[in-house]
Amino acid sequence: MIEIELDGKKVEVQEGSMVMHAADKAGTYIPHFCYHKKLSIAANCRMCLVDVEKAPKPMPACATPVTQGMIVRTKSDKALKAQQGVMEFLLINHPLDCPICDQGGECQLQDLAVGYGSSASRYQEEKRVVFHKDVGPLISMEEMSRCIHCTRCVRFGQEVAGQMELGMIHRGEHSEITTVAGDTVDSELSGNMIDICPVGALTSKPFRYSARTWELSRRKSVSPHDSTGANLIVQVKNNRVMRVVPLENEDVNECWIADRDRFSYESLNSDDRLTQPMVKQNGEWQTTDWTTALEYVGRSLTEIKREHGAASIGAIGSAHSTVEELHLLAKLVRGLGSQNIDHRVRHADFTAPEGVRWLGTSIASLSSLQRVLVVGSFLRKDHPLFASRLRQATRKGAKVHSLHAVQDDWLMPLASSITVAPSAWVQTLAEIAAAVAAEKGATAPVSANVTDAAKAVAASLLSGERKAVLLGNAAAQHPQASGLLSLANWIGEQTGASVGYLTEAANTVGAQLVNALPGEGGLNAQQILTGSLKAVVLLNTEPAFDAANPAAAVRALQGASLVVALTPFKNAALDVADVLLPIAPFSETSGTFVNAEGRAQSFHGVVKPLGDTRPAWKVLRVLGNVLGLDGFSQETSEEVRAEALGDVATIPARLSNKTSVSAKPAATATALERVSDVMIYAADSLVRRATSLQLTKDARPPVAGLSASLWAELGLNGTAAVRLKQGDAIAVLSAQLDPTLAANAVRVPAGHPATAGLGSLFGPITVEKA
Repeated sequence: MIEIELDGKKVEVQEGSMVMHAADKAGTYIPHFCYHKKLSIAANCRMCLVDVEKAPKPMPACATPVTQGMIVRTKSDKALKAQQGVMEFLLINHPLDCPICDQGGECQLQDLAVGYGSSASRYQEEKRVVFHKDVGPLISMEEMSRCIHCTRCVRFGQEVAGQMELGMIHRGEHSEITTVAGDTVDSELSGNMIDICPVGALTSKPFRYSARTWELSRRKSVSPHDSTGANLIVQVKNNRVMRVVPLENEDVNECWIADRDRFSYESLNSDDRLTQPMVKQNGEWQTTDWTTALEYVGRSLTEIKREHGAASIGAIGSAHSTVEELHLLAKLVRGLGSQNIDHRVRHADFTAPEGVRWLGTSIASLSSLQRVLVVGSFLRKDHPLFASRLRQATRKGAKVHSLHAVQDDWLMPLASSITVAPSAWVQTLAEIAAAVAAEKGATAPVSANVTDAAKAVAASLLSGERKAVLLGNAAAQHPQASGLLSLANWIGEQTGASVGYLTEAANTVGAQLVNALPGEGGLNAQQILTGSLKAVVLLNTEPAFDAANPAAAVRALQGASLVVALTPFKNAALDVADVLLPIAPFSETSGTFVNAEGRAQSFHGVVKPLGDTRPAWKVLRVLGNVLGLDGFSQETSEEVRAEALGDVATIPARLSNKTSVSAKPAATATALERVSDVMIYAADSLVRRATSLQLTKDARPPVAGLSASLWAELGLNGTAAVRLKQGDAIAVLSAQLDPTLAANAVRVPAGHPATAGLGSLFGPITVEKA
């Protein structure tokens, strides 16, 4: 530690720190624009000039290292005069139109100009004008004349998002931030550039000119999308969500959020919202009141139970639902005498877990890992913020290895990537285990040949200190998911690596904690969605997009006597439902999500429910009362949470990735196999209805990815289309050459209308030239 004097106060900071870090520690504010604690130091705005004793001229606080005994003055005449001079230069070309700027009221330049700017300008020449740019549906660059060239957006792209989408061209007052080639900004983290821009150059296109910052109420919430559990500030005007920005939480999302966390709020105000209960009578939909709808559901469920038995009733709950909702759904089904309840709608292996599956380590620790093996993950699109943390780890020298059927660009250097079809994942993991066993002189769990690729991964995992084996969404949904976990656990034990699932949805861990899983003799999600139950209750689920086999799920539900859909959207289950009950999305209800690391995060509704919408936990509680079931007398969501989770402090003890299942490699497949990613803006009902997200590059219609050998075999050219067949199901998609695909794998995205008619996410598939 080094001691310096800052404005007369003694401050101790770590050696190698800058004066700015010492000021932060002392609580002293130094004006700045280009400095950001999460980005590298650029020192190009010069606003943070301070007076350092014995220095011949003012020094930038962000780029001046501390030395023992250094004396710094931030408020001396020398410092203030330098800062005022910099401000005058910054305002020379800046348009003086704060009243019409979308950043007005929350602009760093505007705030600092009050303290450091002059009341009149000495500049008489014409101000420069920078031509606006169109970089896509999320970020507005309409007012680039306001840019002060702090380069925060450029550094964010390089260092956090992993791709330099924006850069600076020209010099001096001709400098310009641009995409250079006129491309769009397509990063899944791009919206963070809006937050870190200190002026009105980069603004939110969906929010632009819709409200003033001082008109907005700010309320805390938690993201309902992926398993990060990103903390949010939801900004509200007139009972309407107007904007979403990050709430800083260093242990969870740092100060970033993914674009789907930021822009999915558009769906909350969409025309697709269901605002009144609806019942289908004689094939026609009719709106009704809550009492009539719930009595109809209660009467129908009672009759079905009496005529066909409780085992003919089942429920599917989405892991994007809260702990409280899933707990009451499971309690309702079990109260009726059935054990048919599940949330694993995209899974193919339903082996009963021996504990609650989780990340196996803390989210924050991902940034400091030294060795990582990621199995079956479309990492960037499935978990944007986890990918960002692993990217940070690689910048510090971490070695990341991938096992998958395809190698997407994760925007980080990979130490190695093993690419094999899904049916060979267990065998390949067994080879890595055998290589570890050979190095340690242990007995491998499965006999397998040791390949050079497996040796490289094993040697890497046996070196270093902080290590993890991470199983992605595709590994969790894999037909041999238990075998993959078994081998991953063995490798983890032998190498000292933590083992865990990245986990799919906002509340995947919470769904397991409240036992939204089939009990003894109960049917799993696949059996419920492809079987012949008489009554099914769907919570936040769209069978046509969420199921592992959408076509089979729709057929099965259409054959049921009663399908009750609790959903915020009227078109979510129109093709299969008999009753639609309007429930509140996360912004209109209180609840709890448990993220990948087992952190329970509760939140309140930020606006009143729209129309006759009601929180799902209240609907389920009242439905329990209508059915005459015990234990449905809760008055608040806090009561439900206490009943569902018990003592939150005991959650870590309930988390376990152990399994007693032994791995059995599948026979080598010779046929083509499907590998499926769920498109980032098709992963849940909110993002599917967010207008701006659906205009992005990531939301374009899916294409069939074909390996180089299959592309050549079919004789395709650049604009080819192919006919895909899974059983009786057929879909025609544009084809795309993907040289990173395993030779006998075909990549077909899921969660989109174009592929909803096909079969399961894994398994044989036939491809023909269309």
